[in-house]
Amino acid sequence: MKPKIFPQQKQLIPLFCGIITIAGLLLSSCNSHSSGGQGAISAQEAAQQVYVAPGQYDEFYAFMSGGYNGQVSVYGLPSGRLFKIIPVFSQNPENGYGYSEETKPLLMTSYGFIPWDDAHHPELSQTDGIPDGRWLFINANNTPRVARIDLKTFETVETIEIPNSAGNHSSPFVTENTEYVVAGTRFSVPIPQKDVPIASYKQNFGGVLSFIKVAPSGDMDLAFQVMMPGFDYDLAHAGKGKSKDWVFFTCYNSEEAHTLLEVNASQRDKDFVAAINWKKAEEYVQQGKYHEFPGTYYDNRFDTSTQTAHSYVHQGVKVLIPSECPGLVYFIPAPKSPHGVDVDPSGNYIVANGKLSADLSVFSFDKIQQAIQQKQFDGEVNGIPVLKFDAVLAGIVKSGGLGPLHTEFDDKGNAYTTFFISSEVVKWKLGTWQVEDRQPTFYSPGHLMIPGGDSRKPWGKYLVALNKITKDRYLPTGPELCQSAQLFDISGDKMKLLLDFPTVGEPHYAQAIPASILMPRSDKIYQLASNHNPYVTRTEKDAKVVRKGKRVDVYMTEIRSHFVPDNIEGIYLGDTVYFHVTNLEQDWDAAHGFAVEGNRENAELLLMPGQTKTLKWVPVRVGVFPFYCTDFCSALHQEMQGYVRVSSPNDNVALTWSTGKE
Repeated sequence: MKPKIFPQQKQLIPLFCGIITIAGLLLSSCNSHSSGGQGAISAQEAAQQVYVAPGQYDEFYAFMSGGYNGQVSVYGLPSGRLFKIIPVFSQNPENGYGYSEETKPLLMTSYGFIPWDDAHHPELSQTDGIPDGRWLFINANNTPRVARIDLKTFETVETIEIPNSAGNHSSPFVTENTEYVVAGTRFSVPIPQKDVPIASYKQNFGGVLSFIKVAPSGDMDLAFQVMMPGFDYDLAHAGKGKSKDWVFFTCYNSEEAHTLLEVNASQRDKDFVAAINWKKAEEYVQQGKYHEFPGTYYDNRFDTSTQTAHSYVHQGVKVLIPSECPGLVYFIPAPKSPHGVDVDPSGNYIVANGKLSADLSVFSFDKIQQAIQQKQFDGEVNGIPVLKFDAVLAGIVKSGGLGPLHTEFDDKGNAYTTFFISSEVVKWKLGTWQVEDRQPTFYSPGHLMIPGGDSRKPWGKYLVALNKITKDRYLPTGPELCQSAQLFDISGDKMKLLLDFPTVGEPHYAQAIPASILMPRSDKIYQLASNHNPYVTRTEKDAKVVRKGKRVDVYMTEIRSHFVPDNIEGIYLGDTVYFHVTNLEQDWDAAHGFAVEGNRENAELLLMPGQTKTLKWVPVRVGVFPFYCTDFCSALHQEMQGYVRVSSPNDNVALTWSTGKE
């Protein structure tokens, strides 16, 4: 994968060093704790705008990634109240996700069971380019995966692994009707993987961009990949409206460096936005113009009927080679290591923010199409035409800031961009490219989020800046500090800072949707009659204990405020016990838990009404061990307990179980 020489190279080291120096000065100035960030709004006015009275609902759900905790956190806006943490790529001892036998398969990969990952970008499903409240997708950065969360239950229902990829950062962004979730590799690697010298990077490394088909049911399937040069593919967004058949990926390291990238990947004046026509890709796949590449990957699906996940292992991937598929991919030159790439609600403007540039480049989809038709090319890279920069440029935003990263849009023709180094959000006008306003953030925002701000229908009332540094903003908690979100009112001409609130994990990116869309869809219980878990116990009289060799299955129920059975004898050292616990409650918010002493391998179970979960327990001592409900379920919660007796294999204790037997 050796790229042809690209023009307009320029040394960036002096500029880069200057930016780093300025960044240090700005961060040092954070200690001045300037102003409390209230801007022109009074504390009373700000408090009134974010106050949600007890018993009242927030206007929006906000879904924030937890970054390196592998989770999604659900907050209310404008209050900033935390409602729920959804475990996705991490085990969660709070509810047993990844510990229960029913959910362990969701963390399976071709490397085996991986109970951690780095979750970056939540993305709501869309219909006609508008968030529809069906699902939330999120990527795993480390071991490349994409997950789907069902927004009826707010639970993870599918994870799919992405082969040939490494560092799944530009993911998971959806096309206008959620036909596809797209995912790009951050790290180029040998494809297929093989043992080669790292110094042979330019000869042996490549990058793939993946297109995951989403069925009407939501089930995902890896449809095809596009083989790209060995760059780093950073972020993506799909087109909308007139550009709905295209997806745009930023990339850096067009130098194809493999060491000290902070210098060696910043040599050229421009890197690229890769524009991919996914409709054209579908045609090439249908015509059979793909190559079969090896690749083993897991697709783990949670069956809502059986309340159990299953893993499916796939082999092989369809890969398109751009040089063999004319019209499939074009490169758009973008200045200075672009990071975010964002498409405005009309679908005509594509904003690429160069991390090492003070200005924002805005490209016109109409001009891109015209340049393609007129073959206004400026060379090629591995058979991919490079469009002339001036031919596709719509405008330059002279921001005056440093370190632009991400842009979102309101419903009034405005765009908002975060600047990591100068620590601010800048509001500018589409079409005029003039800066309208700027507000400081505390401190160093990465992404920002406006409800619907990357869709065709932004709800342009609030903006949330997702900040990486919070020193001096909250009570200190030792060296490890929280990160934060800051809520701005953007309904007027000027942005107004309303609220800071700490976040769980790293709030890498977020999406938000009106509560009025999600609330009617939300399930309240699991219908016991529809529970087809093979280990369900629907009534107390059906509770039982079954031995098959050294495996013991306990079919157990729980209801306020007892277990059936609550006395179990005849378990021996060397046995493996599976507690299959069913919550018989059929009332909203009547949860129960289950835990047993000395459980070394797993956590507790937390069961919602009508739900069945299984806990594996291997006793290691002789004795009588209690189990109990872990969720404060009633006034007699403390009485909700039981015992399991474990005997030596040399003893002769009959297998018995009971509740209420003296």
